[in-house]
Amino acid sequence: MPLIHFEEADGPERTQIGEGLVKFARAADRLETGRSEGKYFLNHEEGCDAGGERIETGDEFFFDTEAGEILCADHGRERREERDAVGEE
Repeated sequence: MPLIHFEEADGPERTQIGEGLVKFARAADRLETGRSEGKYFLNHEEGCDAGGERIETGDEFFFDTEAGEILCADHGRERREERDAVGEE
């Protein structure tokens, strides 16, 4: 499953997503709907699941669709490198 990189968070609580990510967000219990600003949102108000860092407006972050985790930029890059290394073995 992919590790999705978001270049900028829309806000500190949530970021709007497209329909292609809805099933992953729902499975991770991170899907928000019914807001006037848009149809689907990824909730990341609790911050980075690996270290607790807050995801602020404009911050880049990652969504690990396999683990259902939100990761700050540093932890997301680490996770990507780990997966790439395992794939090379």
